[in-house]
Amino acid sequence: MMVSNITTERTGAAMSTYMAKKETVTRRWYVIDATDQVVGRLAATIATLLRGKHRPEYTPHIDTGDFVIVINADKVRFTGKKWQTKVYRHYTHYAGGLKEVSARDLMAKHPERILREAVRRMVPRNRLGRQQMSKLKIYAGPNHPHQAQQPQPFTLDI
Repeated sequence: MMVSNITTERTGAAMSTYMAKKETVTRRWYVIDATDQVVGRLAATIATLLRGKHRPEYTPHIDTGDFVIVINADKVRFTGKKWQTKVYRHYTHYAGGLKEVSARDLMAKHPERILREAVRRMVPRNRLGRQQMSKLKIYAGPNHPHQAQQPQPFTLDI
């Protein structure tokens, strides 16, 4: 049996893992045009930006994400027959309180809720996820009140 000759002394500098601190995170503002974008693919990109996974200093337990402004949320699209078949459900915690609304009806009344619900289901389901969702601003039309933050347009590679 051959025993390898391994030394325990360190050679060179010690490796360390970088952990971001919430005080040192610089947040950017991005604006995304949702015109003719598929809901799920757009939501995955938005969730990545909100969580900060696009940055090299990403830390899972710290909110390192950026602010995201989505305009033209009323012009998103689904693939296949999801406009007819997709149903959004929630329970009111009363007897017989299961409420259902189809994607077509939700788009007619509250078009920004379709995209918000898709992104919400892609972020963590805890306090950190709720904090990350508060940085998402969705508007049905092309105008938004965040010009003072000087948002940069974000191009989608979808």
